Amino acid sequence: MTHPVVVLVGPPASGKTHIAQALAPLVRKSVIDTDKMIVRDHGPIPEIFETKGESVFRQYERAAVIDALASDAVVSLGGGAVIDPDTRADLRNVPVAMITITEDAVAHRLNSNKRPLLRDGLDSWRVLLAERSTWYNEVADRVFDASHRPVDTVAAEILEWLEEES
Repeated sequence: MTHPVVVLVGPPASGKTHIAQALAPLVRKSVIDTDKMIVRDHGPIPEIFETKGESVFRQYERAAVIDALASDAVVSLGGGAVIDPDTRADLRNVPVAMITITEDAVAHRLNSNKRPLLRDGLDSWRVLLAERSTWYNEVADRVFDASHRPVDTVAAEILEWLEEES
């Protein structure tokens, strides 16, 4: 059965996508980003939230996660994918790297136009992190902080961990 080289999880704006893009060439794999899959198949995420609601978005997200987890790639999950208990169960069978970031490092990245659940900026981010922290920790095999560190450095650390595990 095919499965991802590694799955990146973590709060919104933690750098999962950029880290995945830096890691993929190091492991000679492609990147699959579930948020980008949703946008490709269903349109802009803010528009989905506005016209169809969060529950429909979560259905799209779950379908994207199922597809992504069946690939031999570096997978970056949307920040809320871990909400789904089936997704958390599926992640037990693959290497999962949790990307963390501090409030001061994330503050300048929060664009509420792109992120419908972060309309109140850092305050919204704090609430989401508090709600989801238990789930991130549940699925994570290793934690990597991306607060004030170059993306390439974090990607290299994930590669080192993956090589240790194999």
